[in-house]
Amino acid sequence: MERKIYWGIALIAVLIMGVAFFKGDMPAEISDLPWHIGHPTADTSRIFGITLGQSNTNEAERHFKEVAKPILFKSPSGRLAVEVFFEEVKLAGLKARVVLNIAVPDAELPGMFERGLRMKATGSGKEITMTPDDVARVFTMPISSLTYMPATRLEDAVFAKRFGQPELRIKEKKSGAVHWLYPQHGLDITLGGGEKPLLQYVAPKDFDKLAQPLLADGEILK
Repeated sequence: MERKIYWGIALIAVLIMGVAFFKGDMPAEISDLPWHIGHPTADTSRIFGITLGQSNTNEAERHFKEVAKPILFKSPSGRLAVEVFFEEVKLAGLKARVVLNIAVPDAELPGMFERGLRMKATGSGKEITMTPDDVARVFTMPISSLTYMPATRLEDAVFAKRFGQPELRIKEKKSGAVHWLYPQHGLDITLGGGEKPLLQYVAPKDFDKLAQPLLADGEILK
């Protein structure tokens, strides 16, 4: 019984810390707050100590103090892309999952695929394990986008308070998830749809690439 009470108290404490973090009621490193988005130039963004389009995975590992897991994906349509996963990081006191998209030149992707060591089928395509040499090269390439997935479920009002009202809201027709779009920051916050919140950051100059598929398959909310 005592052990159950202990774990119950610990779970409540974690949830309180997560909500306090987003409400701004606890101290944190400025660079690790998800609403503190810098713009070193008009064409890029800096978030969690990472400048999109410039910083690489080696730098992200040092900042997050965690080991990254790289994966080469092949979609059902044959499109290749490299993503790097941090299964669990602790930023400003809150645990989250972080995914980085890497700007690998299109000409290099087929070679990485052919040299792949293993392949695993998933619901969204195939995952290829890259060679150590290819991984080392990927880790020096620029990060094109960052996806942040906090472990805590939060109310929409928390995001409105910290980020302000979005310029546009789009509802996915299939899932019902709603995207809050902030083009000036290169930010897409996905809420609802039965999932935890998801924040995707891109350089402002690349925001149209993120928004166009949503506009094509979604409904604009007033």
